[in-house]
Amino acid sequence: MTPSLSSPATAATSSATPSSSVTGVSSVAGVTDTAHPARRAGQDCSGPPAGRGGRYARLPLLAGKGFIPLGLFARLPLAMLTVGALTLVTAVTGSYAVGGAAAGAVGIGSALGAPVLGAWADRLGQRPVLLFAAVLNTAAVVALILAAYLVPAAQDFSAALPVLAAAFVAGASCPQVGPLARVRWMALTARGSKDGNAQDLDAALSYESTADEVTFVLGPALVGILASLVAPWLPLAVAAILTLTLVPAFAVHRTHLAVPLSERRRRGAPGAQSADPRGAIPGTAHADFAAGSRTGARVRGVASVALPFLAMLCMGTFFGATQTGLSSFSAGFATAEIAGLLYAVMGLSSAAAALSVAYWPKRFTFLARWMLSAVLMAGLAVLLLLPESALSMVLVLLVLGLPVGPLMVTVFAIGGQVAPAGRLGTVMTALASGIVAGTALGSSVAGQLAQHHGYSAAFLVPVCAAAALFLLGAVAAVVLRHGKARRQGDAAVSP
Repeated sequence: MTPSLSSPATAATSSATPSSSVTGVSSVAGVTDTAHPARRAGQDCSGPPAGRGGRYARLPLLAGKGFIPLGLFARLPLAMLTVGALTLVTAVTGSYAVGGAAAGAVGIGSALGAPVLGAWADRLGQRPVLLFAAVLNTAAVVALILAAYLVPAAQDFSAALPVLAAAFVAGASCPQVGPLARVRWMALTARGSKDGNAQDLDAALSYESTADEVTFVLGPALVGILASLVAPWLPLAVAAILTLTLVPAFAVHRTHLAVPLSERRRRGAPGAQSADPRGAIPGTAHADFAAGSRTGARVRGVASVALPFLAMLCMGTFFGATQTGLSSFSAGFATAEIAGLLYAVMGLSSAAAALSVAYWPKRFTFLARWMLSAVLMAGLAVLLLLPESALSMVLVLLVLGLPVGPLMVTVFAIGGQVAPAGRLGTVMTALASGIVAGTALGSSVAGQLAQHHGYSAAFLVPVCAAAALFLLGAVAAVVLRHGKARRQGDAAVSP
């Protein structure tokens, strides 16, 4: 049973999880009533009956049975791209520097391109943007493969410019399936009873974080298997094929109809201009009040969105520094190649913990989840300094991953709550790009520390990143609660 998307629907404004007692944000931010503007005409937003099925059993009832596996495998090329570029370019050119630069170009391209694709999706709709990105990304990946083999002796960066340019375009055009899938879930769950909305959204975002963890563990492993058994170009070729086949299927899936377009796109439509009853009230006092309210709301909105982005930047720093520290750690007593296996242990425990978020009590608000998870991450990250063997490191990583998944679920959920009207795709892709940029930052800083002071110094970076996450959570609690109080005060004095 899937939701019907063909019958007319009345324009309505709703939030992804409007219950303040559940989220701890909607009552705080005071912006969730505009996070999901009116849906397009011709769509029925009716969902499955409340209480039908378990938490995760309800997800196929909301989106259709094919949406979950489609969204899972359609995001796999993104997880293969960075490692695939590193493997191919290093193998063909024989230069670790050029290979690393190609991987960095993919990361920079992804960090810059993801918010642009998200903004286009908000403005034009997900379907045309994803179809365009799928074609462009496939062409860019093919160009990267050809450029790597056409410039096989590129031992310096000037000779490798075509390779780096292709890698950058491949990263910038990579379809942002994960963030845009979250946007669809938020739209699909923005109806029905408040408690049902919150439970469904918790389950959906928990699943999405688990899917990200699984693909980012599976992707590099698949690259290593294909490159070692067949050829270094095969992983990128497989990624291109997956992009060209699965991303268009995801793009045209009926769930894209549930996502509203931005106000700017709908402005010219009949009835798009909503009347503001206060606009008809004459007098400069009201005009000054309205202008001040809009300015204050805009500033608070920017701060509310910046905090989740900075949190994801710290999260990426945590990931990148941990990966680099593990490479230095494993090289000291075995080979650096096992670092990927060690890191996968943390990914698996993080994925399992993310699934548990759907069953957490409703009174455990998003802000409380954020700060508690960050405290646990900071405390457990200190344990990275203790192991002297692979087995003891496995145990530490297994425990360290437990607060990571829930924190990712929480920050993405808060990002959805504070997203301005019609900008949900932009915010979700910006959060994803924050992880990418943070990973590059963490890898760079931890790499320098590992080179000069050993892996113990490198492991101090994830400790600091987790501590910064806690501080951001504390600031978010103050900013969002102040936003609620200010909005209530504005409403009290509004004529």
